[in-house]
Amino acid sequence: MDEVVMDQIMSVVYQAVSWIASVAIIFGGVVPYIPQYRDIRRTQNAEGFSTYVCLVLLVANILRILFRFGRYFENPLLWQSIIMIMTMLIMLNLCTSVRMATELSTKRRSFSATDSKDEEIKVPKRLFLDFDWNYFWSWSHFVDYLQCVLAFTVLAAYVTYLLLDSVLFVESLGFLAVFTEAMLGTPQLYCNYQNKSTEGMSIKMVLMWTSGDTFKTGYFLLTQAPMQFWICGLLQVCVDFAILFQVYYYSRYPQKPISHTTHTTSAKAL
Repeated sequence: MDEVVMDQIMSVVYQAVSWIASVAIIFGGVVPYIPQYRDIRRTQNAEGFSTYVCLVLLVANILRILFRFGRYFENPLLWQSIIMIMTMLIMLNLCTSVRMATELSTKRRSFSATDSKDEEIKVPKRLFLDFDWNYFWSWSHFVDYLQCVLAFTVLAAYVTYLLLDSVLFVESLGFLAVFTEAMLGTPQLYCNYQNKSTEGMSIKMVLMWTSGDTFKTGYFLLTQAPMQFWICGLLQVCVDFAILFQVYYYSRYPQKPISHTTHTTSAKAL
């Protein structure tokens, strides 16, 4: 009798732990961007945050969703991808609006250029996709990012539909999805290197990245997720630690003079 009761208790505990882990997987990935979002809203400065992070996550999660059509994986990972795509679009919307507000004299750049009704800023008529590659992912309007993401999704979905019966393609798609996500921190790593500083980057965000990626990699191992998931998860943790090293190095050995003037658009995001 005692063994039956103990088995029931352990079963309830296991279900509770599984439920908590699933919720953490679904929403844990977006938590690091909450402090970064608040910092950008507070300082009205998006220069310290690389929008290429959003590009990497959008591509990775779109490919992961397509990968599921060829090889099944846990539902929490599917919902994680959906929630992450929505979060990245919200981040892009904020960054675009902030930069437009602080760069009023900047020439308008778009993904699909059309006639501009703005009398102050003259933009020549251009055909669809007639854009300057030098300004890729640096467009002036949020709708241009939406158009780019939609175009990529349609193209990737069409190719996946054609090659879904190929095991090699499906496995390669899964690897590309998780490898792209593993490279999540590299745009921020490069941005910090270019700036010779981590000013404007939320350190809380990176700490949450590290803890979340460590938990996620452990989740992949415990649930016996496809091999691509946990291998690239380990790589992602390594990139996170590299960014944390930058935080230490640039704070200990500043590479550029510290500004003594305070301005709302250059306040440090802690």
